[in-house]
This record gives sequence, C-alpha cells and structure tokens, in this order.
Amino acid sequence: MAHRATVQDLAEKAGVSVSTIDRIMNGRDKVRAVTAAKVLAAAEELQFYALPALRERLQVDRPRRKLGFLLQQSHRTFYRMIAETIRTAAADLPEPVDVIIEHVDDLSPEAVAEQMLKMGDNVGALAVVTAEHARISSAIESLAARGVNTYGLISELTASCGTGYIGLDNWRVGRTAGWAVASMCKRPGRVGILVGNHRYRCQELNESGFRSYCREHAPEFTLLEPVQTFEDNAIARDVTEQLLRREPDLVALYVAGGGMPGALQALRNSGRASSIVTVGNDMTEHTRLGLIDNVVTMIFAHPIQRLAQEALAQMQRDLNTGNAPTKRFLNFEIFGPENI
Repeated sequence: MAHRATVQDLAEKAGVSVSTIDRIMNGRDKVRAVTAAKVLAAAEELQFYALPALRERLQVDRPRRKLGFLLQQSHRTFYRMIAETIRTAAADLPEPVDVIIEHVDDLSPEAVAEQMLKMGDNVGALAVVTAEHARISSAIESLAARGVNTYGLISELTASCGTGYIGLDNWRVGRTAGWAVASMCKRPGRVGILVGNHRYRCQELNESGFRSYCREHAPEFTLLEPVQTFEDNAIARDVTEQLLRREPDLVALYVAGGGMPGALQALRNSGRASSIVTVGNDMTEHTRLGLIDNVVTMIFAHPIQRLAQEALAQMQRDLNTGNAPTKRFLNFEIFGPENI
C-alpha cells in the first residue's frame, strides 16, 4: 500500500513545526500568508489527505497566476498537440490559472529571445522550447531580474541565474535507442544518425546516449557522423536520400531530432524501409502511420498529457513557494507496431 503523508511529513516538507500544522488544521489561529502558501504547496505536492480542508481553512488570497508557453511552429503536429493538451490540463487545475500559449515560426535565437522578453511582460513564469544560445541565456537572465521564472520545455536550457526544466532524461532515451538498434538489427553494420540542430540539448543528449550504449554494448556497429535536418522535412528527406545512396549497406537509422516525416518519405521511396531498423522520437500522425506500415521500428515519446500537467504544476508550485525554478524529469513511452 502506498505511504500516506502524515502531519509530520507535511510539516517537514513545508519547513514548519507540527504545532503550526495543528493550529491550521483545527482553525485555532491564523498564520502568515507566506507560511500558508508554503503549507498549501507542500500539501499539494504530497497529495495530503486533508488537502481540501486545508484549502478552505487557509483561504490564501493569491493573485490569479499567468503561465506562459512559447512553442515552436504551429504547423508542426507535435506542437499543436502540446498546446491543446496544456489548455485542457489548465482547465482541470484546482487553483485556476491563465495560460498564454504562443508559437514562434522564426526559430532563430534572436527572434525567440525577443518573443520571450515580450511574453515576460504578461506572465509570472515561462516555459519555452528552443535551442541553447547566448541570446537565449541572456533573455532568461533578463526575465529572472524581472521576477519571471524560465523553464526549458522538452530541451534543457542554461543561464547563470538557473533555469527549470520539464521533460525527459534524453541521455537515457538515446541509450534505449542504442539498445533497440543493437537488439533488432539482424546483423552489425553502418548506422545513420539525423539531428535537427546540434544546439538543442535534448538532441545532443539523444545522440551522446546512443553512442554511449553502442560504445559499451555494441562496438561491432559503425555509427556515422550525424547529419543535420535543421528541423525541416524537405531537408530531412533530401539528406536521408543522400545517405541511402551513399550507404547501400545501411542497417539502421536513428532520427534523434526534427524532420521525421521527411526521413520517412525518403525511406518509403527507396524501397529499403523493411531492411533498415528505424527508431525516432514522439508519436505523431506520421510516426504512427510509419509504425503501422513497418517503416518505423520503434518510437520513444513524451507522455504529452503528463508533460502538460507537470509543467503547469511545477511552474505554479515554484511561484507559490517563491522557490527558484526546478527540474522535473518524466519517464518516456515506447511504441512499436504492436502497441499503438
């Protein structure tokens, strides 16, 4: 049976005495607003059994939070799915929040940083999907000086002030992809790797984890240098076609970043899809159809509903407690042709 949080657990989590919790629970005395906020945030995180009663007794008068999400291009299915899921999850929160979601078409660091700073005028916390760059780090530091927490969503970000993160442990995703390729290939051989952009930490970690596993457990495979797709499907198709022509004995392809629809189109057109183990990331209409048609062998996916819930909860919790933005790692989902 799962452990149920006790009053002692709640007191330790909130950093207050048991007698303070007792006073709150029995309504004997009022507590300071900052203490009330800490106790309520701790109770929410612990799923304390008397959480509804605590909310009623504390009656913490907090302003309605505004949480921002800056996602990539709206024409990409994956980011439309995330936006829709965030809106749905926000509507189910016990503490109402206003969610502001924007998409950016120009993925250059300058354009993304400018949009981050604009959104910072209207939100208390901002989650953003973007590549690592000095411009981005500077924007994060400027936002922090204005009291706005910044979180890397899906891909981690860095800045001198510290950043939060909600997403996968991408090094483990890469190692699992390495295990899949080594286990499912019928023979050792040459393996192609596609990345969208080396500045995305998630993709760099995907690749390094992949190489780490193969170096340790499958040295008989030859891993080729990664080819960039620049998150563009047309470029991904072209570079995959070139790779297939250049490597007639290719046994596997790891798509560690964007451009999966283009890569799948090239595989279909080549007529070699059935002889190449192809693994990649995230469940979309393209990867689902690829699995059904056995063009894709395995997909490692974000649990999108939980990603939205955890992002909203963590951003809200950090604001309520006054904590620096923190990190939340999620388990990834694995899909093959037989479990979609």
